[in-house]
Amino acid sequence: MEERGAYRCVECSREAAELYRDYRHGVLRIAVCKSCQKPVDKYIEYDPVIILINAILCKAQAYRHILFNTKINFHGKLYIFCLLCEAYLRWLQLQDSSQSTDPDDLIRYAKEWDFYRMFGIASLEQTSFLVGIFIALWWRRPKMLKTKSDFILLLKALLLSSYGKLLLIPAVIWEHDYTPLCLVFIKVFVLISNSQAIRVTLNLNRVFPWLAIFFGLILENGVVCLVQKIGWDV
Repeated sequence: MEERGAYRCVECSREAAELYRDYRHGVLRIAVCKSCQKPVDKYIEYDPVIILINAILCKAQAYRHILFNTKINFHGKLYIFCLLCEAYLRWLQLQDSSQSTDPDDLIRYAKEWDFYRMFGIASLEQTSFLVGIFIALWWRRPKMLKTKSDFILLLKALLLSSYGKLLLIPAVIWEHDYTPLCLVFIKVFVLISNSQAIRVTLNLNRVFPWLAIFFGLILENGVVCLVQKIGWDV
């Protein structure tokens, strides 16, 4: 993998020295890739909304623009907020599962401990999912994750590509008969985004990222079974 400091062509993923050239007086010229002879990054002229739409559509060019040619450093905060959304959903389902009208039960479920527990379980499950992906990638393609910067870049890509979990809150607030189906679609969308992030970051084909995700899901489900054996609701 190339050094992180270089830009990347959004079309062919080759390294580029610059995205555009400034001729002063407001005259800019987008750099052309020496490999594919296309603009290195056409998205630098696009509105952020258009870039977001392209990212939602899981276009590889949009992912390369975000991961390689921009300085986005809020991936950690975004991921924590996603975990909070998932914890809130589980906490809400835990309350709904209790049909007791005993005031003591209502007070017990209102305690913050239940929410913190759900947040801890969600964090543990997601950590095991990410660890499973890294193990699968390192086992099959160790040359792609040789340096610390390679791990950091892939982790950043996986965290950013999990933004779909933000949709959990609207799905719960506007609850209807199709809410369970919406939650399934959100899960599938996040997995598709994760797969695209792996493919773009490591420049892989479409199949291998799904194998790594499958291994991550196996490890995640193993943690879920372990938590359930302890007696905790998930």
